[in-house]
Amino acid sequence: MFLNKTVSSNNLCGKKIREFRKKMHISQREMAELLRENGLLIDKNAVQRIETGLRFVVDTEISIIANTIGISVTELLDIQEL
Repeated sequence: MFLNKTVSSNNLCGKKIREFRKKMHISQREMAELLRENGLLIDKNAVQRIETGLRFVVDTEISIIANTIGISVTELLDIQEL
């Protein structure tokens, strides 16, 4: 497994995913179920690792996550557009 020692988190989207999940009033298990319904085979433990920055998230997963929670990839990654 690749360990990224240059930053404190393995992803940019974990905090936003947690924030939107909480706004939706759903558990990590329910989030995993929604993601599975949308084509991302993931479990509750993976959601927890993503939210805490312990798991990398690839671009295809980011797209599915953004679509599932109803936001853009840009918003999920908290990127400021020029």
